[in-house]
Amino acid sequence: MRQAGVLDVGCHSALLTVVRRHPGTVLKPVFSRKVRLRLHETLDHKGRLDKAGMKSVERAVAEAVAADARLHGPQVFAFATSVIRDAPNRDEIIARVARTTGTRLRVLTGEEEARLAYVAARQWSGPTAGQLLVLDIGGGTVEIASGTGEQPRAVYSLPLGARRITRDWLPAGTVPSQRRLAEIRQHLRQSLEGIPGLPQAAPGGRVLACSKTFEQLARLAAAQGETSRSAGRLELPQLRRSVSTLADVGPSRRAKLPGISRHRAEQSLAGALVAQALMEACEAKSVEICPWSTREGLLLEHLGVPHTTAGGARLVG
Repeated sequence: MRQAGVLDVGCHSALLTVVRRHPGTVLKPVFSRKVRLRLHETLDHKGRLDKAGMKSVERAVAEAVAADARLHGPQVFAFATSVIRDAPNRDEIIARVARTTGTRLRVLTGEEEARLAYVAARQWSGPTAGQLLVLDIGGGTVEIASGTGEQPRAVYSLPLGARRITRDWLPAGTVPSQRRLAEIRQHLRQSLEGIPGLPQAAPGGRVLACSKTFEQLARLAAAQGETSRSAGRLELPQLRRSVSTLADVGPSRRAKLPGISRHRAEQSLAGALVAQALMEACEAKSVEICPWSTREGLLLEHLGVPHTTAGGARLVG
């Protein structure tokens, strides 16, 4: 029985996940610890974390790794997502966390995050999935990967994340004018049109969406539609209606909408606009919500889990 752990430090939380591989299953959770963060509130206009932000990262990492005394540093792969990876003072943040907690955060390139999200989605979807297009909206970047095998043929990482678009176009998540909405849509469309070889949804293939942004949008769309609608899938017409709903209200009221969490409410409109632009650019009429992404890809590779032979991968508890 093998065990692996990943500490994922992002904008909204530091999440420690420890799993074991059991016969007949793929991943069995044995421990999880989440410490909330609000790093977007500690960024200056250049994307630097201020002192309060750095201290909150130190505290969150220390709390997460100390939560289970059975863990030892080498067993846990600790990594930081784009909010730290792209910060101009990244090296200072990593050094301070290592000095105070004994845990050295690593950073993955956007392309590596896209590859790992694809690996996770491929395992989750099962061996008969065929052509896969994987979409992942993060805070700073958007990751796209496609292929037919266990590893993707194409990976992309684009600076179009929900937090970034909020910062640049919708400060504090304010209610936008119709003119501003049109400007954001044009910016996103032109940015995606400028990507050579951007993967497209293939006839007979599957499009998997691997992010909290897509998960929350699917729950919102399901709550607004007929009761038979499933939160496991998001269709483009549903998403367009959700964009209108989110654009009509401010962050405090967005947080009260079904599926939209309070700590992501400010950037929920930007996330919806990015999701719509991404689906349109990739000609995806609908997406399946995949609960696995980069974190699970890391766990799978650290466990050396081979491709599943039947029924897809599972996270059992």
